[in-house]
Amino acid sequence: MALTTSKNILITGAAGFIGFHTALSLAQRGDRVVGYDNFNDYYSPQLKYDRCQLLKKAGIEVIEGDICDTSKLKHYVKANKITHLVNLAAQAGVRYSLIHPQSYVKANLEGFVSVLETCKEQPGISLVYASSSSVYGLNRKIPFSIEDRTDQQASLYGATKKANELFAQTYHHLYGIPVTGLRFFTVYGPWGRPDMAYSLFTKAILSDEPIEIYNYGKMLRDFTYVDDIIQGILAAIDREAGCDLFNLGHHEPVELLEFIQTLEEYLGKTAIKVFKELQLGDVPETFADIRESTRSLNFIPKVGMREGLAKFLDWYREYYQV
Repeated sequence: MALTTSKNILITGAAGFIGFHTALSLAQRGDRVVGYDNFNDYYSPQLKYDRCQLLKKAGIEVIEGDICDTSKLKHYVKANKITHLVNLAAQAGVRYSLIHPQSYVKANLEGFVSVLETCKEQPGISLVYASSSSVYGLNRKIPFSIEDRTDQQASLYGATKKANELFAQTYHHLYGIPVTGLRFFTVYGPWGRPDMAYSLFTKAILSDEPIEIYNYGKMLRDFTYVDDIIQGILAAIDREAGCDLFNLGHHEPVELLEFIQTLEEYLGKTAIKVFKELQLGDVPETFADIRESTRSLNFIPKVGMREGLAKFLDWYREYYQV
């Protein structure tokens, strides 16, 4: 993607899965990137530090800090003359929110308001932030469109992400902050989070351990390869809209059992399957309507499930030495 001028971009959650890929892509195209991450232990911090080693080689500094520390965040935004802030820091995971609700309130609500307050004090900064397909909650209309109602949440995680969208719209109304929210749909790929189903399944199959399949396998997920997601994030940064929301999904839901069968094929092993009821807080299907994203961001996903899963497994084997 051609640029007329380079940008000074701060990425929160830069040591995370999507943040890491975003930072690398921005630096590779010529933007100046500063990372910010608290390296929490929701999953192995070592994976985050290993990502940061690659970021360092690309000339990207990652500052250790919490987005709830507003004064520190404001300091680094001002000191680095940040023009664009990409907020990818959050407490992730639907199921984890059932047992650790306070961590979601802290990171996803208090932390996000801290980000908005930082933007408010530095006029001219554009904010792109991660929302989630989880905001569609109990919505039954397929595919999920940005015009759909999102007032019936299925999980606390989804509720915090919906609150982010409301906070962002309100700050835009009150203070004119340019805000763009991106609803991610089941992002996967190299350097992915170990708590995601595709990573858990891979580890279990290789170890001859059982995998838990919820809703008796009657699940559809709009698996979206990370490179396609990054394309959408970069386009949103460059567009600098006033106040917008977009779906970033592959737009081709895959049956969970087909996904597992592909894993089995590539790994050369059969999974030990344990079928269970639908997990509390989960939904049976996700499916992104990306017409507006295609029109406004030229968002056109290119990597299909089989190709994307093969790339993930190549990385997994190398990183975990299996």
